[in-house]
Amino acid sequence: MQRKTVFVNARVTAMELHEALRQIADIRHQMALGTVYRGYRAMTVGASGVLALLAAAIQPRWVPEPEGDLGRYLGLWVGAAAASLVAAGVEMSRRAWGHGPGLARRMTLLAAEQFLPCVAVGALLTTCIARGAPDAAWMLPGLWALVFSLGIFASHRLLPRPVGWVGVYYALCGCGCLAWGRGEHALAPWLMGITFGGGQLLGAAILHWTLERTDVTQGPG
Repeated sequence: MQRKTVFVNARVTAMELHEALRQIADIRHQMALGTVYRGYRAMTVGASGVLALLAAAIQPRWVPEPEGDLGRYLGLWVGAAAASLVAAGVEMSRRAWGHGPGLARRMTLLAAEQFLPCVAVGALLTTCIARGAPDAAWMLPGLWALVFSLGIFASHRLLPRPVGWVGVYYALCGCGCLAWGRGEHALAPWLMGITFGGGQLLGAAILHWTLERTDVTQGPG
């Protein structure tokens, strides 16, 4: 009887411990949602904007007829996007794991969970159009911009409030690309240059003004 009582007490204690750990995890999750994420850096975001402008400048020589050479067009812009994502991922990982386990790492994982779905959807969308409906490829710049805006809106709770305007910018550019980016303007380099070059530079300016400038002003204390 005594052994049975001890077993029951141990089981209850284990259940209470499990519940306490779950509550702690929930608290950490709520703290992450209520804290501004600082893993996105103005320098990295700005560099991706400059890369988009460079790709737009290179496109007329690299892909003079993008509708007739869709594979090369996609290679240019998917390559630029991949390079930007890798740079951002390295920066986020360095800051998260450099501070050891805790809130910074949790927020990095949460930011990735919120933004990466838009990247996956964009990749699937690109594959489907490139393989199944190449005649609709002119829509890609607009669709990319709209999908990217959804990723920004999904991450908005972790970022400074003005970053929402970047999402609005991408949404408007996406609609503009779909409205005017066909016919003689189909897959024109300025579509991507204005959309992603301008959008990333706007995001970099907002991150610097709202986060990094205040960090420098306040100092380490």
